Amino acid sequence: MDALQEFFVTLDNSLNDESFVKLTLSKPRSRSAEWRNAYARRVLIKEEPQLSFTLRYTTRDETRNFPLPEAQAQAREWLESHFLTADLFTLAGHWTLQLNKKGRARLQALPAEHQQVPEATHDQAKQHLLDAKKARPYLTALGIATSTGEVRKKGTRKLRQINKYIEIIQHLLEAHPLRPGAHIVDMGSGKGYLTFALYDYLVNERGLDVQITGVELRQELVDQTNQLAREQGFTGLHFTAGDIHDFQPAGGIDVLIALHACDTATDEALAKGIRAKAEIIVVAPCCHKQVRKAMQPPAIQAAILRHGSLLERQAELLTDGIRSLLLEEQGYQTKVFEFVSTEHTPKNLMITATRHRANPQASEQIEALKQQYGIDYHHLERLLHPSS
Repeated sequence: MDALQEFFVTLDNSLNDESFVKLTLSKPRSRSAEWRNAYARRVLIKEEPQLSFTLRYTTRDETRNFPLPEAQAQAREWLESHFLTADLFTLAGHWTLQLNKKGRARLQALPAEHQQVPEATHDQAKQHLLDAKKARPYLTALGIATSTGEVRKKGTRKLRQINKYIEIIQHLLEAHPLRPGAHIVDMGSGKGYLTFALYDYLVNERGLDVQITGVELRQELVDQTNQLAREQGFTGLHFTAGDIHDFQPAGGIDVLIALHACDTATDEALAKGIRAKAEIIVVAPCCHKQVRKAMQPPAIQAAILRHGSLLERQAELLTDGIRSLLLEEQGYQTKVFEFVSTEHTPKNLMITATRHRANPQASEQIEALKQQYGIDYHHLERLLHPSS
């Protein structure tokens, strides 16, 4: 039995014995390929088990559902025509199949990374979100829900943000699975709303083996969140007091998160993640003072940017645009999008980055933007290239 056949026999067995967790297809055969990757999960549609494939394009996702026998044939067709790598995750193990463009295949068996199978629901985009009515005492302790699981009026917006955040992380992890024991660092964790929710989701809902460290400047918040983590039995969740600039991770960083770190603190966090070669980076920048102070808008834009509010918006776009390009220069693929709609939070841009090949044009594009707007430097650029 060759490697390709063995992989799909293993897939078939996992679907039959219901140990299947997920399937991912990645590494497009062509740089100009329309699809970036694809992943499949088991769903129930009218009580019939099917595989739901999410095909990820550069600017959108597309979902297609297939009955199990047809799904396996479709997965093999896509693998042989569009992708060079397939990963099968089951309760028994993790199988990685690698093809070369000549059709030769190599199969590697790795230890299992999951202890439970995700619930086979059709509308997972809604079902996977953390339900406050399920026993989650930390939501009560953080003031989001009552002791009976009812969401407090003042906690509605925060729970909506938590759910959207979890959804974003879920999509990233489905395309870029973490190694067992992966270390996630949340810089500027504050009261820990999102940090607790992420740990609960990854460990208790998905059964992943991860460690999360929250970094927070205020010692009183660190003491409170560490105590709450102990009370919840969240043994892999810890908080430490310190500044983002001074934080030195023990054991590396697999996922770097920094939500609403103010001004250049976002750049400090990004630099930590890049230097650690984190697989995934997620930031939601807050304040853009450094670039705004340095900006000298081109004459053609002066009539518009003489208004302070418009200048601020342009500074935000420029700051985050250059951050995205610097990440691409360092070997990441990036997305910039709204985190939660503006009616729910004033700072709503999020940047996600995943390990990829470097963008060879990024450096020239950064220089062009700096020259156009009269900017001597961007703080993240100075952190990454201190001699420039």
